Amino acid sequence: MQVKRKPPIDKTEWDGFFDENGHLAKSRDFICVNILERGLHPVVRTEAWKFLTGYYSWQSSQDERLTVDSTRRKNYEALCQMYEKIQPLLENLHRNFTGTRNNITHDVQKLYDKDPLGNVLIDKKRLEKILLLSYVCNTQAEYQQGFHEMVMLFQLMVERDHETFWLFQFFLQKTEHSCVINIGVGKNLDMLNNLISFLDPVFAEHLKGKGAGAVQSLFPWFCLCFQRAFKSFDDIWRLWEVLLTGKPCRNFQVLVAYSMLQMVREQVLQESMTGDDILLACNSLIDLDADELISAACIVYAELIQKDVPQPLKDFLL
Repeated sequence: MQVKRKPPIDKTEWDGFFDENGHLAKSRDFICVNILERGLHPVVRTEAWKFLTGYYSWQSSQDERLTVDSTRRKNYEALCQMYEKIQPLLENLHRNFTGTRNNITHDVQKLYDKDPLGNVLIDKKRLEKILLLSYVCNTQAEYQQGFHEMVMLFQLMVERDHETFWLFQFFLQKTEHSCVINIGVGKNLDMLNNLISFLDPVFAEHLKGKGAGAVQSLFPWFCLCFQRAFKSFDDIWRLWEVLLTGKPCRNFQVLVAYSMLQMVREQVLQESMTGDDILLACNSLIDLDADELISAACIVYAELIQKDVPQPLKDFLL
């Protein structure tokens, strides 16, 4: 299915959203709907994401944003200095610190860091430092496998370490109820099961019987914000920026997961697959096109709002 959409928001249009003092002259809602429907040109993505994540306030002026950026840089430098001082203490007293540090080092070293021409894309040492600092500063979202890939995507998007660090922190806060294992992943899987039961009882019946356990095994989709399902970094950013808009509804990631499951539904039912085989089929969903997936999930949303949705699903999504 080829999805046609208007061209993404480019630099000229983005700049036109602001008045002479750098205040947004368009509403947050207007901008978010446009991002959902059209996406962002790579040239404006960095600045737009600073609004979408909460790094910048939607009400800020240009001068205020310069101040915020300076403050965030200084705060990041202060955190780095603090970490250097307390590192020996953490090694001795924090029971998980050494193990987590080793996991981070191992994960980062496994990353493929070159483009097709052999040019180095990322600085692994800087990436490791940002992940360690994030782990030490973040009591809620403990380090989980996949965070290294997320931070790499932020490092590719912005130039400076303090921007990478803070964008990742704000992104985690925005998505913790979907992508952080010990906070939101379980709830998302439960709601995905509820959604399948409501919209597709035949498929739900198979998933409860012969395909038991398959949906619960799809937690990496949420933990990684679907990043391994796409053919390019641009596709990953495209989906993530839609999730950050909160459009067309809250917890849109569950509709995205439902739409991905629908891609394997026919094969699952025809071959009467077991849970393990369903998981293999789902893991083979790679090289997806973000626009097509977003469009499919929006169709599911349009279908939902026409129905009498059960209260738990309604509260979670609508």
